[in-house]
Amino acid sequence: MTWVRWGLLAALTVVVTLALGAVGVPSPALFAGLGVATVLALTGLGPTTVARQATGGAQAVIGVVIGLLARPETLTAVAAQWLPVLLVSLGTLAASMGAGLLLGVQRGVSPLTGMLALTAGGASGLTAIARDLGGDERIVSVIQYLRVGLVTATMPIVAAAVFGAAHVGVGAQSGGGAPWYVGLALVAVCALGAPVAEKLKVPAGALLGPMVIAMGLSLGGLTFGGSAPDLLVDVAYAVIGWQAGVRFTREALRTVVRVLPLATALIVVIMGVCAALGLLLSALTGVTPLEGYLATNPGGIYAVLATAISSGGDVTFVVAVQVVRVILMLLVAPLLARLAGPRRQHHHLRLQ
Repeated sequence: MTWVRWGLLAALTVVVTLALGAVGVPSPALFAGLGVATVLALTGLGPTTVARQATGGAQAVIGVVIGLLARPETLTAVAAQWLPVLLVSLGTLAASMGAGLLLGVQRGVSPLTGMLALTAGGASGLTAIARDLGGDERIVSVIQYLRVGLVTATMPIVAAAVFGAAHVGVGAQSGGGAPWYVGLALVAVCALGAPVAEKLKVPAGALLGPMVIAMGLSLGGLTFGGSAPDLLVDVAYAVIGWQAGVRFTREALRTVVRVLPLATALIVVIMGVCAALGLLLSALTGVTPLEGYLATNPGGIYAVLATAISSGGDVTFVVAVQVVRVILMLLVAPLLARLAGPRRQHHHLRLQ
């Protein structure tokens, strides 16, 4: 019976992933995994838990994907302007934290869950480690991807209407040029950082350990053109979606629905603050207002990259600032979890 449940979950996830990918939904496998697992959990037809080894492996893959975004040209792009970039990134973090604390006033949402849900950077990474840090990954996953969806939908309009982008279309993200097995070997090597980080008691070590090794190899030019294979990344996204979805209950669903209006309003506020920070970055560094807006945009990095390419902006600078923010957010998240540690037990009792 267990295998039937897993077979149904996997088959439906594949079908929904293909459907969502066909209409351009970002991270379709994660959305599909979350949605299908939630429906099956609420109807009693799905598995009740995802093995820790599976979630740990998925976190490692996502850590590698994020770590490989850090390239030598990324450091070069921000080296001369490191202080304004750091200050603006910290400003984004402060705005996210403040909004998260406001979300935490809602019944059933802890301040830590609120902060993880509204942190602008690394949606997949934060969703992957939310439970390990003591947050509720069900709320975090829904609100994080609500943010990505809202930003992705409005970014081309804002870029054209407000910042004068001459043309905004769909760009392509170039992957590694090496064969898939080189990427698979690269992931395997980076994954060795997971047990080391966990032995050192690093919070969210399954993600941060591989991420740090991937960053080191990428910055050192030692990836041999490899990148995490697309199929492996999709499976990792699906597992992360399953992790959150299988734990959904009707009470948890009611909590998520109840917080969506406030969460949406706070996301709009964060988008406005980040746009203002983009103008500040433009004034401090000399980049165009459009480039500043894209660099600080609190949405999916690949959607930002596509917009930067199609509008003729400084793609390297935009991506560099985005990567700095994502890595900074993921490194700060465990610290926030430790500070909010005493709240964890109470939080889980409320939403189990």
